[in-house]
Amino acid sequence: MTDAATASAPPAVKPAGPFSAWEIGLALRYLRAKRKEGGVALIAIISFVGIMLAVAVLISVMSIMAGFRSELLGRMLSFNGHMYVQGPVLTSPDREAALKRISDVPGVVSVTPLTESPAMFRAGGQMTGGIVRGVRPQDLASTKFVYDSLTPEMRDSFGRGEYGGDNILIGKALADQMGLSVGSAISIYSPTGADSAFGNLGGLEKTYRVGGIFSSGTADYDRAFVFMPLEQAQLFFGKEGVWDVIEMKVAEPDQVETLLNPVQQAAGPGSIVTDWRVRLAAFWGALKVERVAMSIILGLVVAIAAMNIISGIVMLVKNKTRDIAILRTVGASQSSILRIFFMSGAAIGIGGTIAGLVLGLLFCLNIGAIQHFLEALLGVQLFNADVYMLDAIPAEVDPWDVTWVALFSFFMSCLASLPPSWNASRIDPVEALRFE
Repeated sequence: MTDAATASAPPAVKPAGPFSAWEIGLALRYLRAKRKEGGVALIAIISFVGIMLAVAVLISVMSIMAGFRSELLGRMLSFNGHMYVQGPVLTSPDREAALKRISDVPGVVSVTPLTESPAMFRAGGQMTGGIVRGVRPQDLASTKFVYDSLTPEMRDSFGRGEYGGDNILIGKALADQMGLSVGSAISIYSPTGADSAFGNLGGLEKTYRVGGIFSSGTADYDRAFVFMPLEQAQLFFGKEGVWDVIEMKVAEPDQVETLLNPVQQAAGPGSIVTDWRVRLAAFWGALKVERVAMSIILGLVVAIAAMNIISGIVMLVKNKTRDIAILRTVGASQSSILRIFFMSGAAIGIGGTIAGLVLGLLFCLNIGAIQHFLEALLGVQLFNADVYMLDAIPAEVDPWDVTWVALFSFFMSCLASLPPSWNASRIDPVEALRFE
């Protein structure tokens, strides 16, 4: 009899576990507005839009700053090199062999001996100052942004003639400032002349021909630097047979510290080896500080936007107090109520984060087209190279930045959902139904 009764009894129903289908369904259902609960939906929409815009702005700003860092660093290092060698090797009879040894160091891409001298430039009744860089014609290609902007004819004419010839290369900003073009004459004045048996001869001036105009995209460099064949620069500035520095480009500029010792050994005893982090320390430090500060500020914007979820869930709990009481009376636990409202708030945060990621990535990937469209629409130049050192807005999407922005936004959304969800789980069903 007992066995028969046991066999005929219905099987025990296993209670649903955490984050079950009915909890998720109820959480999403609560987010759908009814006419009398329109305020809840409005607050949820505002929270969604706030998180979406905050995430999109954060990704856009981080990507633009990463683009600025990459572009500016690339252009500055193109002019200034990655590593430098000074010391006895510059005047040693063995310096050509030292160049070969340095170029054979794994990771070194190019080795360039050069001179740098301050000078005054005069043309068309105007005068300005800058730096004359003496470089061998075969090493001009190591200055990528300069070399790429020159025509084949400009490249071929550089370094032709006795002592390298009289053709020099000037930047587009300097050419526009002084009204120069290819073939124009420009006078270069050196405040100190060559040493002689009678002492220093004083200032020297010579007229050169503009053999090419380069455009690196960085107006400050285009205005300040003039490239001259190395032999001609040595002759004009009284530095016959003298190198001021040996400049190197390496394959991995961020890992330049690993090459300091090998290059030191290749250059020989007494040589002084430095890298770009020393010469550009102030600029590099400013970029890092600005990046960290901007990340913190915009992270706070995301946090503030996520706090709007609290208002939405508080209103939702207030409107659903009777539903909470009924759920509790039919067997729903406090943890179930907490999870239901927690998932409602988290759903807003997740949706806003995903939408913000898509919007931010679309903006970054099409920032060039957006810039040109706005410039054509408004008829103004939005990005002046004279001010920003670049002629276009750069954007470089870093997967790590996108990841931490998404995780941070999701974390703040979950954190903002916890307090009102906890309060909902603590509602006494008896007290709630008493006042219905």
